[in-house]
Amino acid sequence: MFARSNPEAAKTRVAAQSRDAEFERLLRSTFGMDAKVELSIVSGGFADNERKLDATGATVVILDIDPTREADLAALQSLTQRLAGAPPVIVAIPQFDMSLARQLLQMRVADFLVKPVAPLDLVRACARAAQGAKASTVNEASIHTFLPASGGVGLTTLAIETAMQLMNGGGERSSTCLVDLDFQHGACCDYLDLEPRLDLDEIEPRPDRLDRQLLEVMISEHPSGLKVIAAPSRPAEMRSFDFEVVTRLLDLVASHFDNVVIDVPRTWFAWTDSVLVGSNRLFIVTEMTVPGLKHARHLVSVIRDRLADGPKPEVIVNRFEQRLFGPGLRRADIEQALGDSLALMVPNNFRLVSEAIDRGVPLDEVKAGNNISAAVKKLITPVAPKAVVRAAPAAEGKLAFAR
Repeated sequence: MFARSNPEAAKTRVAAQSRDAEFERLLRSTFGMDAKVELSIVSGGFADNERKLDATGATVVILDIDPTREADLAALQSLTQRLAGAPPVIVAIPQFDMSLARQLLQMRVADFLVKPVAPLDLVRACARAAQGAKASTVNEASIHTFLPASGGVGLTTLAIETAMQLMNGGGERSSTCLVDLDFQHGACCDYLDLEPRLDLDEIEPRPDRLDRQLLEVMISEHPSGLKVIAAPSRPAEMRSFDFEVVTRLLDLVASHFDNVVIDVPRTWFAWTDSVLVGSNRLFIVTEMTVPGLKHARHLVSVIRDRLADGPKPEVIVNRFEQRLFGPGLRRADIEQALGDSLALMVPNNFRLVSEAIDRGVPLDEVKAGNNISAAVKKLITPVAPKAVVRAAPAAEGKLAFAR
């Protein structure tokens, strides 16, 4: 059980609602017989009985909703906004649906379970949610996510430089982890001359096994002190990993580092929404070409429509060259095309970047005070991290990065 082991500690309180007798029996048989758990259940439809649900002092709230009822979804939205993750909310649903999962994620639901629910799965979900709520008050990682508008835009270089600056920012070193989620063509370890150690075959069958100890084994460390999580690239395999594998990995990372920088592939997977929504800042990287600007502008529009509750997409135009005369794009053209989504134009410095990659070192080690590092520093310095409510920043998250 997820109640505290100290017999003198306060009871764990579970506030629940059930719309069918079978789920109510599950709740009572799972929690009702444990003296360390105080269980209160409201019977009936959620929207009709929301006011009867008392979440005051609860460790976790369990709701049995009918997703076909707009009233239930509206009531859930109202409740999660009011609670803001304290206590965390777990939702039981009749069947899995990706669009519904996305809705629950945006509503800041800590976890969801598909009925019929096994008692052990219910207990574990409550434990993860309770641990996550406690850990999130202690450690709030600042999460910077990089998404390419097209291929070959230099995203990995900018993600690495951002991670290096976050690690060394403000004169004090901060624990920083770079996570490469491009499992097919990832290059973060190649750029830093490291061996990728994330074993997806080990964690994919049982994501719940992933804990701090196992994560430590799968982290690569650069001489600079930067930690990197990356799997060996598999260019011939187009693998779509389970939603839970990626979100649990990121939950665990976010709970143990001050800063997390995420390199996201261009291909959209089932977990991409969760990663983007949970980020403090989301950067779309493109290049100084007309197609590149079009791709970036379209991607900004799609993300704003799709993830209204997510961070504002910020566009980085990489390899910018100032042109005063002659044909080609100028600064004014880029500003006009991207509008308020334009965050930064990074100068083109091919020789510097090439040498850094060949040597596996940060840009500043090749040339201190270089123009690319100076540009990235301006990008990340002014904005303070926003609070993020995550599903379970401890070892066993499911709906990662729910805001």
